[in-house]
Amino acid sequence: MPKIDFDYKSFLKTVPNRPGSYRMYSDEQTVIYVGKAADLKKRLSSYFLKQVGLKTAALIRHIHHIEFTVTFSESEALILENELIKKYQPHYNILLRDDKSYPYLLLTKGRHPGLYFHRGARKIPGDYFGPYPDVTAVRESLKLMQKLFPIRQCADNVYEHRTRPCLMAQIGKCLAPCVQMTPAQEENYRRQTENVRMFLKGQDQELLQSLTKRMEELSLSLKFEEAALVRDQLAALRRVQEQNSISGDLMFDIDVVAAAMKEGLACVHVLFIRRGRIIGTRSYFPQINKGDELSEILDAFLTQFYLSENRGQLYPKEIILNGMDESALEPLHEALTKISSHEVKFLLNVRGERARYLKLATENAAASLNAKLASSLTARQRIEDLERILQIQNVQHMECFDISHTMGELTVASCVSFNRDGPDKQHYRRFNISGITPGDDFAAMHQVLTRRFKDPDEGIVPDIVFIDGGKGQLKQAEEVVGDLFSKAKCRAPLLVAVAKGEGRKEGLETLIRGYSHEQYHLSLEDPGLQLVLHIRDESHRFAITGHRNRRLKARVTSPLEEIPKIGPKRRKALLMRFGGARELMRASVEEIKKVPGFSDDLAQSVYDALHSL
Repeated sequence: MPKIDFDYKSFLKTVPNRPGSYRMYSDEQTVIYVGKAADLKKRLSSYFLKQVGLKTAALIRHIHHIEFTVTFSESEALILENELIKKYQPHYNILLRDDKSYPYLLLTKGRHPGLYFHRGARKIPGDYFGPYPDVTAVRESLKLMQKLFPIRQCADNVYEHRTRPCLMAQIGKCLAPCVQMTPAQEENYRRQTENVRMFLKGQDQELLQSLTKRMEELSLSLKFEEAALVRDQLAALRRVQEQNSISGDLMFDIDVVAAAMKEGLACVHVLFIRRGRIIGTRSYFPQINKGDELSEILDAFLTQFYLSENRGQLYPKEIILNGMDESALEPLHEALTKISSHEVKFLLNVRGERARYLKLATENAAASLNAKLASSLTARQRIEDLERILQIQNVQHMECFDISHTMGELTVASCVSFNRDGPDKQHYRRFNISGITPGDDFAAMHQVLTRRFKDPDEGIVPDIVFIDGGKGQLKQAEEVVGDLFSKAKCRAPLLVAVAKGEGRKEGLETLIRGYSHEQYHLSLEDPGLQLVLHIRDESHRFAITGHRNRRLKARVTSPLEEIPKIGPKRRKALLMRFGGARELMRASVEEIKKVPGFSDDLAQSVYDALHSL
């Protein structure tokens, strides 16, 4: 791999396994490449493998930083990618000039219409269905549709000159209109052609119900392989019919603004939606002071962003946000309405499609903030400040321990590891705690530390060990470390307890030093405390995730059984519709809403519950 200055290892730790679009910059402003991915983390990781192509090697040598935007689905990521390529015209992209880059399905006219994949100018007479976001799904579905709708897919010159049925007709995938047909066969071909047209227009419920019934009959007859083929057909046909969910009812200009605040930093993310499409996004990191609330940050940002002198008259029709009081927005509403050519509305507590965009902006704000927090420069500044506070030097490795359980059930302890560049996930560990009184956090802490440091002279010994808790948990750590390291050759770690403040509010924590019990009262303005909170929150998340996974394994139940309002009938409807849990996990909210009996809110609940596990 070529030498690069960009710290990709720290960056990749912050990238989620979600669909989205990404932008690579050669400096603070210049975009050199735009891409999209079904899984951002996997796609971006692939650029930094040891063996890459010449073009990729040249690209990554020029990377200054990377920004990404999470989307609802891969299809939306594709549309956003196309808009950004048109906007920035990056050097390393093949520029797409217009929507001819999108694939279509073409059903031709004539006595015996054919069904084809089409890309380019629409000059051939016939019905065009699309554009569709996924080329692979279109091609795969054409093959599957030969089984469901046996109309021809051969070229016209082949069709016009054949004198006997081809191989496709012999295996039942074409009705062979190239040879003489009886009136009944002609009628059947016409009917099959109409079925194709109805299906591609979305008038497909009767056909889908028939296929679903067939799949159920095969399953009851224990013909599972055949049922699986029908299930795959259903999944592929729904995939090819998937329309871009961003092209909804919001066919005018909208800005969506969301903010996130964590560990002394804040991020405001803006989605720019024009005529139903996300054409751009950007994250801003305003400077904040001690005691600033999220509403105050948003208020200051909106005023500066929308009343800047270089903005001109480009104002959206609606600005969607949350976390503010409506009365606080009234002066800005009057000012924008006065200087623009139309009324600019501020919308709070939105529903439906607007709520989906607001949730997406909120997720992007959180993701951008996590990326900022985990950057190498930020991490080094924080660790240097922590060294100053604790009066120690050359801290290379830190660990934090936390305990998680539900009413004492299935206790799990977490150990997360940080180095000078941020999280060191290869050294994360979980411990299943047993043999203690349920709910005894002190005993659990004693056990996990004993197991972690049972042989101090082997493996990595951290410079600092953080304990999530107060003096009780710290006492357990002092006993274990004092006993196990008394005869060890290596130096014992510094013990620091992180005690929660009044009302468990972030920023009011107290750090308690081991043995001396010296206390440090810091504020969120201190980079050292920001680092400690980052480590503590990561250990908390890792412990809770492990505990939840352990509970799920213990119960051996379907994830659908954990979702409120989803009873046996609705679970069966979901599984019959999608053919299994894997396809259901891939489904969007819009697809789940199509299942009979599922409202917008219920479909959103199912989607959120499945993706939070």
